[in-house]
Formats: sequence, C-alpha cells, structure tokens
Amino acid sequence: MRILYLSQYFPPEMGAPAARVYELSREWVKLGHEVQVLTGFPNHPTGVVPAEYRGELWRRERIEGIEVLRAPIYAAPNRNIARRSANYVSYALSASLTGPLLARRPDVVIATSPQFLTGVAGLWLSRLFRRPFVFEVRDLWPRSIVAVGALPEGSLAVRGLEIMERALYRAADRIVTVTDSFVDEIAAHGIDRGKIAVVKNGVDLELFRPLPRDGAVRQEFGLAGKFVATYIGTHGMAHGLGTILDAAKLLRDDPRFAFLLVGEGAEKQALKARVEREGLASVRFVDQQPRARISEIVAASDVCLVLLRGVELFKTVIPSKIFEFWGCGRPILMGVEGEARRLLEEAGGGASFAPEDAPALARNLRELSEQPARLEELGHAGRRFVEERFSRSALAKRYLNVLPTGGEAR
Repeated sequence: MRILYLSQYFPPEMGAPAARVYELSREWVKLGHEVQVLTGFPNHPTGVVPAEYRGELWRRERIEGIEVLRAPIYAAPNRNIARRSANYVSYALSASLTGPLLARRPDVVIATSPQFLTGVAGLWLSRLFRRPFVFEVRDLWPRSIVAVGALPEGSLAVRGLEIMERALYRAADRIVTVTDSFVDEIAAHGIDRGKIAVVKNGVDLELFRPLPRDGAVRQEFGLAGKFVATYIGTHGMAHGLGTILDAAKLLRDDPRFAFLLVGEGAEKQALKARVEREGLASVRFVDQQPRARISEIVAASDVCLVLLRGVELFKTVIPSKIFEFWGCGRPILMGVEGEARRLLEEAGGGASFAPEDAPALARNLRELSEQPARLEELGHAGRRFVEERFSRSALAKRYLNVLPTGGEAR
C-alpha cells in the first residue's frame, strides 16, 4: 500500500504530532508499505529553520525508509497568534500546491490535526488523486482554542473553524481519533460513529526504556541528591505550569526537592520571569532537547509531571507524554481529569491530583519522596502497561486495519 501522510510537523521537530507521524510511518515501512510524508521545513517551536534546511524551495529526503517531502513554509515562533496563523495557512497552501508535483499517486491520503487547515489540504489532494481521505483528529479545534483563551467564542475566526470542522468530518471517508472521548464529541456533529476509529498514541519501547537514575544528567543540571519532579513538553496556555511554580513555592523550605521544566512554548518566558522574581531556586529550565535524549532526562527523574488546566474539554484528552514516561519506567503525577486519569488508574502507574491544585501536588511529592519502594512499583506498573497495550508497532498494525483502501474517493 502507498500511504500519503500530511503533517505540518515532522522530525527534527519535537512534540507529539511529529513523533506520532514519524513512528507510525516507520512501522508501516517495516511492514512493507510505501509511505510519503508531506510536511514543511522544520521550524517549530522557535520559528527558526535549521541551517542545513535553508536555501531550498522544496526537498526530498529519505528517513528510515520514509520518503519525506518538504514543502515551503512561513516559519514563525509559537508565540504570536497572527504569525502562527500565517504559518498554518502557508503550510496548507504549500502542501496543496506542491503535493501534486512531489507525491506519487497514493492508495490513501491521511491528514493529521492540529491544525485543521492540514485537513483541508489533505481533502484537496485526496480528491485530486481520487483516493480515500482519512482525517486524523488529535485535537478538537476550535473548542480547544476557545478553552485556553486564544480566541473568543463566537468570533468570526472561530465560526469559520467550526464550519471547516463540520465539513471535514462529513467529507472524510474515515476519521481516526486518539481518545475514546473524541468519538462522542465528533458524533455530536451528526457524524456516523461507524466511520470513526480510535488509534491512541503509544511509545517506541526501544527508545523509551528504563535507564539508571543516577546518570550524567543529574550532574549536568545540578540535581545530585535531589528528589526530581520533571515536566517535559510544551510550555503553553493549556498546560497550567504555574501550578508547578506554586508547588515549588510551598516546598521552598525543603531542600530535597528540585523541579525540572524541559521544552519551549508561549508561556516559557513568563514562567522564567516569575521564578526569578520569586526566587524559586528549586526550579530549573532546560531548552528543548533532541528526542533521543529525552529518555535520559526521564531516567534522571524520580517522578514525571503531566498537567493541564482545569477546563472541561481537557477531560477528553490523553497527553501522549504519559506513554513515554511509562516506557522509561518512571511514575507519573497527573493533574488531568477524565479519560487520562482513568487510564492512569487502570495502569497503576502513578498518582493523581485535581488540575491546578498546587497544595495537592506538593502533598503528593512529599509522600512519594518518602516511599522509594512505592515509586519503583509505580514505575514498573507503567512499563508493563505500555508493553502490553501501547507499543507503537502494535498500534501501527491496528491503524492499517482501519484504513479505507482499494477504491476511489467518494
């Protein structure tokens, strides 16, 4: 089978969208399928295109058997809404125009969100190639944009996105979501549940594996002898990372604790300014790291933090980082309600607290710091859970089984 997969994000960019597309595509190639990924030149989240990718209008490259087709893009940092919107539009237009020139006719076209304009480009190419269209829904735009306050409800932009959302749902031959809760949300638009399938995120169990805790990372970041609570991922409006700083303030008189925040995002500078202003010496910020190094950073941690703001919509999401943390055999402290919390309880791979409840986070950290045997038990439970149910290779095979192939687009 020849698969054309549209994603604005792809390695060397970091984050869940890039990881999902890369790892699924790699597994499909191993299974004997031909995969073309139509993406942009890397620039997320800094807005800076690496030197080795400059000076070309488009590029073809092969990464672990995946044919990567890079289209022109307006590079923009993940901060300014207007520039990010231009970034989104530029990828969708570029993919729509260069896709017919760069890609060979596929058997199926998959387009992954966010953002929804990628879906528009995917639908256009599927119709042009007369092949089935699969819309992969990783985020419920525009509701999530409104939920974090990025755009006001009822605005012209939001109404336009709502029209686009419904149109893509109706036009897709198959919809693939990453959580069970999304099925209800999409079906509420009058969409037949029979064309919706769930293929959750997972983990590369070879890359994310248990490693010794007292490695070089602890020395590098000044964490020797500390109980380390680590957050890795986007420092964005949705994540409520001020809760970590609030907990650090509550624990500031206990020198055992250290907080490590790794990554980039729109809120990072404000968080750093607050740490400096309030003298929160236990908090360290680390810039975005190569994906191959994340397992070493997780290994240096005693517990990993997964947080989202206390917004009703976020009860439907499962942050993909939990699978990687469990793959490394580390327990999770989760401040997320809904489906993610139910998964944590099923796995037995950590403890939970109410979103944005800093005293509860601090209390959990104190308790776990005094229970090393429990920490080990929770970490082992998480690793067993993802080994049994969330290996990326098994999920790739499941995905193949739900793809509509062998016919023309409807």
